[in-house]
Amino acid sequence: MFRGVSHLNLDSKSRLAMPAKYRDLLTAHCQGQLVVTADPSRCLLIYPLPEWEPIEQRLNGLSSFNPNTRKLQRLLVGNATDVELDGAGRILLASPLRRFADLGKSVVLVGQGNKFELWDEAPWNQQMEEALEFQEGGLPPELEGFSL
Repeated sequence: MFRGVSHLNLDSKSRLAMPAKYRDLLTAHCQGQLVVTADPSRCLLIYPLPEWEPIEQRLNGLSSFNPNTRKLQRLLVGNATDVELDGAGRILLASPLRRFADLGKSVVLVGQGNKFELWDEAPWNQQMEEALEFQEGGLPPELEGFSL
């Protein structure tokens, strides 16, 4: 559904203009209703509302007596913010989420199938450098025999 990397800029009001190639799809799939939340990797996750709702239900259905589960619930559900595409195809990013991901003006939107990741440009570039390190240490066992 969503794939590819887009280098974008936040405007002076902290709005993100979704790339044109996604706007019609987001309007058709979720009427422009999205959920933005924090990710443990210090980026933001952007889900179409119908994709987010089963995740939220599953997280909320887990026992809050497990400290690690509770931490994840706080991070993902506690930071979840409803946003809607405006007439120009932009979403407003809440300041607590921008601070969490340390987003500056230059950001990177990364399609991840049913969701997007939103990164500040510098940490994204670091992630790409680290992604190339698998060549030095070999592939994880679950990718042995995998071919592109």
